[in-house]
Amino acid sequence: MSKAIIELAGIRKTYNAGTPVAIEVLHGVDFAVRAGEFACLIGPSGSGKSTLLNLIGLLEWPSAGSYRLRGRPIEQADDDERTRARLETLGFVFQFHHLLPAFSALENVMMPGLMLHGVHTAEQRANAAGLLSSVGLGAVLNKRPPELSGGMQQRVAIARALALSPALVLADEPTGNLDSHSADEVFELMRRINQTRGTAFLIVTHDPRLAARCDRVIELRDGTIVSDAPHEGQGMKPH
Repeated sequence: MSKAIIELAGIRKTYNAGTPVAIEVLHGVDFAVRAGEFACLIGPSGSGKSTLLNLIGLLEWPSAGSYRLRGRPIEQADDDERTRARLETLGFVFQFHHLLPAFSALENVMMPGLMLHGVHTAEQRANAAGLLSSVGLGAVLNKRPPELSGGMQQRVAIARALALSPALVLADEPTGNLDSHSADEVFELMRRINQTRGTAFLIVTHDPRLAARCDRVIELRDGTIVSDAPHEGQGMKPH
């Protein structure tokens, strides 16, 4: 069995803790994502999916429980260590691409390298150009996001997520802002990256068509995982 990239045990998240309006949105979540997996997280609105993804992405912090990133307990990490761990291990794709409109597609893809190393290099530029070519955008390297279609902007966002060769890409409703044709293209692109590069994906989606095409489906309801199994016909072992 491949090594776990992330391991969560007993994860709880409470907002406004210690006040009369405290609310616990995650109630003891346990699961892991292993190298090379292509998994999705489903559940109704308000079930805690985005909160869980933010915790995995080190954008928020759990109220209780343990989180191991590539085998390392991450609870005691300071902000600098978390930032470096996030940049070196995780990639992010969101429903709204969050590209910087004043910068070209190429410059947007180079941003993670700038954040990690503090400088732009010729190697980073070549890597970014190669990634954009691999997602079908080799002809628009110097175009800015407002000059691109929604599907093309999301392809730039995927290339940016891959800029530092992350082990795991977290995708929060990556096709939710696209028409069905563009959504299918973006999904197939992520699937191809998973298969050719070995990058693991954890995708939050409301689209049952897309969930059905993932290898593993994790269902979250009311802050609790109620189902976690390989999708029928995918041939993966239960976790």
